[in-house]
Amino acid sequence: MPTYIQLESTASTNTYVAAHAALLPDGAVVYTHRQTAGRGQKGNHWESEPGKNLTFSMLIKRPPVPAIKQFAISEAAALAVTETLCSQAGDGFAIKWPNDIYYHDSKICGLLIENSLSGSDIEHTVIGAGVNINQRRLVSDAPNPISLTNITGQEHDLVQLLHQMCERLASLCAGLGQEEALRQLHSRYLAALYRNDRRQHRFALPDGTVFMASVVDVAPDGMLTLRHHDGTQHAYAFKEVKHVIEQHIL
Repeated sequence: MPTYIQLESTASTNTYVAAHAALLPDGAVVYTHRQTAGRGQKGNHWESEPGKNLTFSMLIKRPPVPAIKQFAISEAAALAVTETLCSQAGDGFAIKWPNDIYYHDSKICGLLIENSLSGSDIEHTVIGAGVNINQRRLVSDAPNPISLTNITGQEHDLVQLLHQMCERLASLCAGLGQEEALRQLHSRYLAALYRNDRRQHRFALPDGTVFMASVVDVAPDGMLTLRHHDGTQHAYAFKEVKHVIEQHIL
């Protein structure tokens, strides 16, 4: 079971956990209602109004999965958040590769997974999450930000949701050493993947080139395979391709 540690304020829960990993117990969850410099993928900033949202990081020591299959940890984290949100507001949530959580075409959660490797093993993993819960007005560079309150019209208990997400995540991570559990996890991840409906959708390359493709699979190392309109398949690493999402004008 997770061990919960609340901080009054911190720059980044991921930074805090990484700095204290040797002293913290396995399964430690550090959370705060005031994060002053939250980090996202590739150095992006995560905006969060104090006291309104979930900002937390979980430490997993020696996760039972080799480094070559480390993306399974991202799958577990994304599913734990998605399934918890679905329990609160029903369908409409999806995982936008690699591990952002969307409600239809609006972003509700960002995840940052940082692995410390030792040869072919993972020494420890820090799983960070920023989930928009009770913040009604969102000012963010994320495309179409949304909160759980925006969806349901209700206020939600932050601590209760934190426990639900982290207990689900701990359970999923505990099964990573079993091949059958890994297969089932991957199947659930693909089923929950944003725009994984065999239809052609718009994607963009870093140079701005836009093309049509459909999702085929995600490899154990996180590479996304797309089928282009001409039937050819190509694999892409994170930041080599992105979904094209129309910005909502409010």
